[in-house]
Amino acid sequence: MKEIILIKNGELALKGLNRSNFEDILIKNMKRRLNGLGSFTVRKAQSAIYVEPEDESFDFEEALSRVSLIFGIAAFSRACVCKKDMTDILEKSVEYLKPSMENIKTFKVEAKRADKGFPLTSPQICAELGGVLLKSFPHLSVDVHNPDKTVFVEIRDYAAYVRAEQLQGAGGLPVGTAGTASILISGGIDSPVAAWMMAKRGLRLNAIHFASPPYTSPRAEQKVKTLLSKVARYSGCINLAIVPFTEIQDMIAENCPEDYFTLIMRRMMMRISEKIAGNSGGLALITGESLGQVASQTLPALVTTDSVVNLPVLRPLIGMDKEEIVRISRNIDTFETSILPYEDCCTVFTPKHPKTRPTLEQCEKAESGLDVDGLIEKAISETRYTYID
Repeated sequence: MKEIILIKNGELALKGLNRSNFEDILIKNMKRRLNGLGSFTVRKAQSAIYVEPEDESFDFEEALSRVSLIFGIAAFSRACVCKKDMTDILEKSVEYLKPSMENIKTFKVEAKRADKGFPLTSPQICAELGGVLLKSFPHLSVDVHNPDKTVFVEIRDYAAYVRAEQLQGAGGLPVGTAGTASILISGGIDSPVAAWMMAKRGLRLNAIHFASPPYTSPRAEQKVKTLLSKVARYSGCINLAIVPFTEIQDMIAENCPEDYFTLIMRRMMMRISEKIAGNSGGLALITGESLGQVASQTLPALVTTDSVVNLPVLRPLIGMDKEEIVRISRNIDTFETSILPYEDCCTVFTPKHPKTRPTLEQCEKAESGLDVDGLIEKAISETRYTYID
């Protein structure tokens, strides 16, 4: 009995004339993510995408697990392939559904007839299949309002499909449909969530991490790589730039007023990130800032940090509270890694009384003792790159 993965792409149906391009990118992403699981084909037809194993070597369970994490998929299910013939549908349905029908008490049947040339109407399909299932599983009864299980029959282009469960997909848009942006990732709770949220809107991700040895340890860098690997399960591969930041932080500590340390540090990070992002085709920067969460995330502070770059800065968490952010981090399995006690460079030079309402003129004066261009050029020349998948 042939079984496939039937995929519904949800939001892509609203893309009008661009829909085909979005679907092609989604299929490309799926093929890359399912590579290595055995022989299979992927095709699209009638607002659905079909993953069809070519032989028994295909790892069906692992494929389902990976499909659940691919952005652009609204829902998916495993389905039995039948001929567009009611006799074949009835026979295969009883066999295919048997494991899932034995431990329930009630069910109902829903039918969708995309092929209007099929001789039975949707209500007739439901009646025939429901009758056969009642006869085959006498312990069951029909409940059309609140069944334990709903059996779906879809009459489509080349075949009919029977499925008993539809699972929720990751949603969003296929990664790569919205361009490329760089996430500034520290290792805390917020930035991995911000990365995940923007990948969900179709952005391909690069990442930039600022390391300050010996103030930060190699474990802090490994923590960032682990976090990105968890995000990459959804987003696909991420190019990570690791920027040496120790000298810059030392120079800030020696030459700038203490209450401006964090603001000047952020301004330097933004300048460096813009150049690195531009070298890799990035169209925007992404940060995990939430308005008012800490002193450097007040509106005046954000204005001063944004003023040093021309690229747009995307802040998907800007209106969220910590509880909302933590909830997402738990859902995407980054929370436990994020709270590991390995300090990042943003925490080791925190002033006792940070400036919360700075003006642009004050920040420029506070950093006037720095060789900004020279420090940036050196940091970029010593940046290391690695690949996270």
